[in-house]
Amino acid sequence: MQLQWYGQSAFRLTAGDVTVFIDPFADMSGLSGRGIHFDYPPIEGVEAQLLLVTHEHLDHNGVDAIDGSPTILRSTAGRLESPIGEVVAVASEHDEQAGTARGPNTIFAFALDGVRVAHFGDFGQSALREEQAAALGQVDLLILPVGAGPTIGPEQAAAIVQRLAPRWVVPMHYHTERIGFLEPVEPFLELFPHTHRLSAPGFALGELPDGERPLVVVPATP
Repeated sequence: MQLQWYGQSAFRLTAGDVTVFIDPFADMSGLSGRGIHFDYPPIEGVEAQLLLVTHEHLDHNGVDAIDGSPTILRSTAGRLESPIGEVVAVASEHDEQAGTARGPNTIFAFALDGVRVAHFGDFGQSALREEQAAALGQVDLLILPVGAGPTIGPEQAAAIVQRLAPRWVVPMHYHTERIGFLEPVEPFLELFPHTHRLSAPGFALGELPDGERPLVVVPATP
């Protein structure tokens, strides 16, 4: 399986001729007028069979950026049919006030190329609830926010890693040179003995070092 990070929480996952895209952003230039620095490159020329949107914020729900005619699952919960089989959509919150501050968020879990993936969107709860962990089940590849602010920070993210015990962890939604808010990834990385920084924003799981788990994989900033 190939993964490509487009910045923030946007990922393309590809296995063979099947592509899943999660949390695309569209034209973000309007944020500059509000004093917000966001200049990840536009998402262009990407087709997908399945498009997942964890919540309805501008930097996560730019479905028009994705070409083709994908099946779109957005801001929902349940066990859902899709072109890749069942997708488990777990209800969660974007904040510590039961969603009353920033709204709902969906954790999506699915299998692709024999790998069980969980993408946490803008998870902002103080902790993962036991019923949410049970619904997710086994997770091989965990993609979760670590940049604090409107989502969880390093310690909360590390607790989720410990609870779900994945093989690989990919942090997202943190401060880089292309975004002017959130906290950097380093405090999260310092909590783990096995980290692997990449020189490109894309990578193949089969090319990663095999050894102690979990391995925290940090793609290069797009």
